[in-house]
Amino acid sequence: MKTLGIIGGLGPESTIDYYGKIIALYRERTGDGSYPQFIINSINMKKGLDFMEANNLAGMADYLLEELGKLGRAGATFGLISANTPHIVFDEVASKSPISLISIVEATCAAAQARKLKRLALLGTRYTMQATFYPKVFSLEGIELFVPGPEDQTYIHDKYLNELVSGKFLPDTRANLLAIVDRMKEKHDIDGVILAGTELPLILSDREHTGIPFLDTTQIHCEAAVTEMLS
Repeated sequence: MKTLGIIGGLGPESTIDYYGKIIALYRERTGDGSYPQFIINSINMKKGLDFMEANNLAGMADYLLEELGKLGRAGATFGLISANTPHIVFDEVASKSPISLISIVEATCAAAQARKLKRLALLGTRYTMQATFYPKVFSLEGIELFVPGPEDQTYIHDKYLNELVSGKFLPDTRANLLAIVDRMKEKHDIDGVILAGTELPLILSDREHTGIPFLDTTQIHCEAAVTEMLS
């Protein structure tokens, strides 16, 4: 079996979710009572956020490459970065990484194609919503992406960094996030929502909202990882 290496800690709550989902998916697919062996390198989220806040993408890429090197030396044969925002430097990192990497963006795009979704809302940190790394991949498949208005982006980013990554999942925040989805449905006629922040599925845990499906990027990424582990 191939050995998975995970860059975790971005943030800790979603890394726990990755851990549980990978074990559950592996056991479901093998059916023999066995458990997967994989390696997690839980890194310093504040250091990563400082790079993003300073728009120091080269520093972010170098940091991820340094930590991926530790996974390779520990025996990982392929890996993933368990967060959406760091995928802003994914192309550069993947080209230099000592182990092959599974992109959360490409895996999510494949899931959207499989469901024949064409007009998707993109929710995540401000860095993710304002960057081009999601639209670049999805536009190649003819899928349109829409982001919330400036005030809603500020709200999501604030709640993400000040509540969700700390494990605070409040009913008011959930209601307001769903209201943003409603506004995007009315304005853009979206047919799905990308939860492009791996903490978002922890507060928006339903499969859909008023008939609009949620694409859980954590679940999608984990499914791709287990498929590769068993390939």
